[in-house]
Amino acid sequence: VNARCETIASNGMFRKAYAARRCLVPVDGYFEWQKLDVSGKKKQPYAIAMKDDEPFAMAGVWEEYADKATGELIRTFAVVTCEPNTLMATIHDRMPVILAPADYMRWLGPELDPRDLMKPYPSELMKMWPIDRKVGSPRNNTPDLIDEIGVGPNDLFDV
Repeated sequence: VNARCETIASNGMFRKAYAARRCLVPVDGYFEWQKLDVSGKKKQPYAIAMKDDEPFAMAGVWEEYADKATGELIRTFAVVTCEPNTLMATIHDRMPVILAPADYMRWLGPELDPRDLMKPYPSELMKMWPIDRKVGSPRNNTPDLIDEIGVGPNDLFDV
């Protein structure tokens, strides 16, 4: 589940976490799937990272609760999403809120509504490439999953 920036301050599920439990989600890249047909059954995964290959942080909110059956403390988080930048808009209608390092402490701080930080990250600082569909299975966990693949007409359309 992602937290939409447009409703995070008012949505019952995320409202309290947004006000008091914001976090950074450190990554060196992420995957997004482009729908290739109207049904959404045929998809192409893409890897997205920074052009300089440096790690970055997504805006997040966290929550904890006791499991009703076991009493175990469960910790969860959600990534905050926004409208896509021009790069991401070519494959998806949303993207994670990526924070500039200079904004990390402000996101984590006591400010109740740092809404202006929840915006698309500049496209020119990012890169994206098609990857193998095997990335969609948890059974596959090898470094080559993020290797760029050639995407031809037969990969994009049913012929």
